[in-house]
Amino acid sequence: MKILTSDFFPSSIEGRLVRSYKRSFNGFAARLTESERQRVAEMEGVVSVFPSMNYKLHTTASWDFMGMKEGTNTKRNLAVESDTIVGVLDTGISPESESFSGKGFGPPPKKWKGVCSGGKNFTCNNKLIGARDYTNEGTRDTEGHGTHTASTAAGNAVENASFYGIGNGTARGGVPASRIAAYKVCSGSGCSTESILSAFDDAIADGVDVISASLGGVTTYMYEKDPIAIGAFHAMAKGILTVQSAGNSGPNPTVSVAPWILTVAASTTNRGVFTKVVLGNGKTLVGKSVNAFDLKGKQYPLVYEKSVEKCNNESQAKGKIVVCSYAIGSDVAVAFIFKHKTEFATVSPWPISFLSLEDFGSLISYINSTKSPKAAVLKSEAIFNQAAPKVAGFSSR
Repeated sequence: MKILTSDFFPSSIEGRLVRSYKRSFNGFAARLTESERQRVAEMEGVVSVFPSMNYKLHTTASWDFMGMKEGTNTKRNLAVESDTIVGVLDTGISPESESFSGKGFGPPPKKWKGVCSGGKNFTCNNKLIGARDYTNEGTRDTEGHGTHTASTAAGNAVENASFYGIGNGTARGGVPASRIAAYKVCSGSGCSTESILSAFDDAIADGVDVISASLGGVTTYMYEKDPIAIGAFHAMAKGILTVQSAGNSGPNPTVSVAPWILTVAASTTNRGVFTKVVLGNGKTLVGKSVNAFDLKGKQYPLVYEKSVEKCNNESQAKGKIVVCSYAIGSDVAVAFIFKHKTEFATVSPWPISFLSLEDFGSLISYINSTKSPKAAVLKSEAIFNQAAPKVAGFSSR
């Protein structure tokens, strides 16, 4: 801060300071001219100066696979787990989720020095013990990503969890007895690097034991110019481990390469979600999607179009199942069947099924074989696959 208050700058610094890092390490984010940036970089004691960047977010039975199964065969020290605080740098958190209920928890560990500053209608408890916001939106999660990552790391065991009845089971984090502190550094527009560094600065001083950061850039930077590497380095100096996702750019390499960061790849799960398509001739094709819409097995006329423009023709789509080579959407169609090569299922606001190239070809052959082709898109079902887990194709390497 001495730099900012000195006579170093030819113009006023007032209003140009964006962030000041001073709780756990020294630094700042400010709006500088190119000449000012160069002068700061040449000053004694300045390790690095780099431009602000916008990082992106990286989107079931993993703990069992790692030998951390629930039950009598797993040795757990609940006293140690309850004293562990996981700081999650993400899109915030949904405090009402059962994964973060404070029921059965005692007061926060004495080492905790953080705050609950989540904004309007946001309440912490003895499980979710802290919240900070760096986006001016409040710590409440409007994206879902932060709630997902926080529950994966340390969510309570929640029985009968499902997506509208699909994939019913018990959802739990790796260390369900631990505490959570949420640091909202990301919004719908991304994750600013100055916010990320501010969150590291606070999380270290607040007393967390582990920092989770499921976000990152698109290219590799030198350690002294990588905000996550910088924050994680200062965390490491205090005995705090930073866990960062490898990224979703597979098969390209990960950009999380600092040796003091534990980088985690994405993996497949031991169950897949599939959506069956039953044709008018009785043949069943198995596609992928997370389809919670139950059309009761009713069959509807099929309309097949080869171009995106024709696929979006609402006059032809109304009351029918649209078959298209491209993923599109319409409020008048009953459902959609797309051609898509994918290894994972996605959620859609419409009943859909993504068929493999081979099955899509079978569907087109059926459509061409009859004057009145019809089909039914069924509600998705979860099918267990014991071949998992393995590194997912989309995971950065």
